Formats: sequence, structure tokens, C-alpha cells
Amino acid sequence: MVTDDNRAEILAALGYGDLKVTGRLVDASNATLFGEITVGEKSFNCIYKPVTGERPLWDFPDGTLANREYAAYLISEAMQLNCVPPTLLREGPFGFGMVQLWIDIDEEVDLAELYRKDLPGLRKLALFDVVINNTDRKIGHLLPTSEGHIYGCDHGVTFHSEDKLRTVLWQWEQELLLDSEISTLKTLESELDGQIGELIQQLITAEEFTALRVRVSRLQSEKVFPSPSPDWPAVPWPPF
Repeated sequence: MVTDDNRAEILAALGYGDLKVTGRLVDASNATLFGEITVGEKSFNCIYKPVTGERPLWDFPDGTLANREYAAYLISEAMQLNCVPPTLLREGPFGFGMVQLWIDIDEEVDLAELYRKDLPGLRKLALFDVVINNTDRKIGHLLPTSEGHIYGCDHGVTFHSEDKLRTVLWQWEQELLLDSEISTLKTLESELDGQIGELIQQLITAEEFTALRVRVSRLQSEKVFPSPSPDWPAVPWPPF
């Protein structure tokens, strides 16, 4: 699990370590490579997604998925959720792209059962997905660890300016936000006025950044988890 004590070391390794590709996740729709990053005698497993391996999408600008993965990580950090593994943008063997710490999941956890539960870690991800307007929160994007923490991955199709939330995590629909969640949103709103906001504006379009701010403000005023939009499928397909 990523902690305050090891986060800086992991980010430094992801950014400056020697990156070697050792495999590929063949089920992924875009080029998703398994790699190893070495710094001195230490090594970390990672996921590497080069921009050159991104398939064009009709509703997202070409070559922007890696940026959105990094922007999603920045939002997770700004909200102090720790729900996205450490993520950076860097050059790699197949060009510029996204690198993310590989998370070893607890193989004994049944994801088909996990996603339906009312767990704090899943609730954090549900709120996070509303903020980043995640169009593709599938069951297989949940990464439960043996320590009981739950991460989420695959955040390339996010931050669209239109409401396109598609997720398997609808168990809190129209449920009131907790005071702590409202506080988290206020913290994020403040962060978007500062350096993190400036960085995110370099990663997504101006229209998308405005829409992000509107979502954060709306969540604070309405104080509830949203319902599915009638104009867009509520659950991604396939859901796993």
C-alpha cells in the first residue's frame, strides 16, 4: 500500500528510474505494457501506457488519454483519497506516456461480489468518479489489496465536458454526502485555484476544466450522490 512514508520514493522511481518493458496486458483496448522500474538495487513493477498505443475515440481528442490518467491521479491526491496508484508522465521505451505503480491485488477477493458492497473504499471511488466524470468504471478496474485498501485504475476516458458518468458503483445514488466528503470537495475546490489546478489545465481542455469546477461546486450545493443520466448508459459495457 502507498503511504506518506513511501510515496515520494515511489514517485521518484517512476519518474527517473530505468524503465524496462517485460510484458503486455493483451485484454486492454489500448497498448498497456507491464514493466519494471529499477533505481539502484530497488525495483518496482509498473504499468506503462505510451501515447502512441492509444486508439482514437470519437468523443475524446486523440493522444490525450495519458494526460487524463495523470490528471485523475492529481485529483485523487488533492482530495486526499489515495484511491489511484502513484502515476506520472514520462518518456519510455516506446515514447512518451503514462507510468503507474503496479498494484498486487488480493486474489482471494471476488470482484463480482466486492463491487456491490457498501464499503468506505468503494464510496471514495464513487465520489471520485463523479468528480472526474469517469465514463468507464468497470468491475475489473477495482484493485483490492491484502491490506484492505481499494485502488482504482484505467482513468483515460475522464474529464469530458458533458455528463458521461458510467460506473458499476451506483449503490449510493441520491444518498446524502457526509460532512467529511463535503469538506474533501471544499479542499479540492481550493486546490483547483492553486498549483494543482494550473497543472491540470495543462492536461485537459479549458472547457473540461470549467466543467470539472462546475461538478465540484454542484456536489457541494446539492450534497447528494447523483443519479444516472437519462441521456447516457449508466453502466459501461462490458461491466467487467
